[in-house]
Amino acid sequence: MSPQTEKLKKLEREAEESFVYLASDEESSTLRSVEDIEVKPRQEQLEKPAPAKWVHFVAGGVGGMTGAVLTCPLDVVKTRLQSDDYHKLYNKTPKSRNPVIQAGQHFKETCSVIRQLYVNEGTRALFRGLGPNLVGVIPARSINFFTYGSTKEFLSSNFNNGQEATWIHWAAGINAGIVTSTATNPIWLIKTRLQLDKTKGKHYKNSWDCLKYILKNEGPLSLYKGLSASYLGGIESTLQWVLYEQMKSFINKRALASAQRDGGSTTKSTKQQVFEWSARSGAAGAAKFIASLITYPHEVVRTRLRQAPLESTGKPKYTGLIQCFRLVIKEEGLASMYGGLTPHLLRTVPNSIIMFGTWELVVRLLS
Repeated sequence: MSPQTEKLKKLEREAEESFVYLASDEESSTLRSVEDIEVKPRQEQLEKPAPAKWVHFVAGGVGGMTGAVLTCPLDVVKTRLQSDDYHKLYNKTPKSRNPVIQAGQHFKETCSVIRQLYVNEGTRALFRGLGPNLVGVIPARSINFFTYGSTKEFLSSNFNNGQEATWIHWAAGINAGIVTSTATNPIWLIKTRLQLDKTKGKHYKNSWDCLKYILKNEGPLSLYKGLSASYLGGIESTLQWVLYEQMKSFINKRALASAQRDGGSTTKSTKQQVFEWSARSGAAGAAKFIASLITYPHEVVRTRLRQAPLESTGKPKYTGLIQCFRLVIKEEGLASMYGGLTPHLLRTVPNSIIMFGTWELVVRLLS
């Protein structure tokens, strides 16, 4: 048999063997088994894997530090306007009942305090308490972001089929607030004492000197003065988290809808990424603004409890959370519960924008 004949026979056998696989597209799937192909929704395709928990811990600390440094002067002003002594010193002008005029008076008052601080006590006074503030902010924000994320993940995976919900955000926020307040209250107490020191550093030389003085003269438990008000303040941080999550969800849905209109593209331009990052950072500021307006009185009570002023008899003026609330309202009126609100908002709103914006950038960098 010639080589050409053998080659033709071989081709004929191969054609007969492959004949059973020749069919239309509709029939071919019935002649041989195929593996199921899972087509994921576009939303899942656009989502990235969640970063490791330690990333949130580090990013939260960096974000908190950045915001604290940039807004420290307003933090000093806020603390002074909340305190008993400085409240009497600065609040001499009667406030208008018109909310718009009153807001202008508060803003003018804030600028006046900053100017007096600079003129009478120098530039360093604007950053008084920054040391313990940073020592407190870095672990506080690290703990808060880490605890919130871990609690949210635990509750979602074990009690809600891996899905987030508003009640999970509430529970995670409350838990994060309690853990953070308990761990960092001594640091905030020292910061408050330093910021209220009117002796230009003669009473407390530094944070360590302040700590030694408190332990020697007031005892270790005094480091947790104002803790009950801090727990109450956890409502503010929890409310901020819940509002932020809702706003972020709305922003993400709009981004998803925009991607679907573009044909499901998973790539975003630099302009789109910057816009979405700015929107999420702005949402953090808006959430903080709303939460602060609702829960601000606890800030005044917490400052008074940490300040620990004495009566003429030598006994503590404020003995507890409820007693402090009642006494401040009785002696100074309900408006005093909002002393320092303007510098507080001027500080916390941009601070939240900076902190959450930096946190997200660091998360992206470390992921």
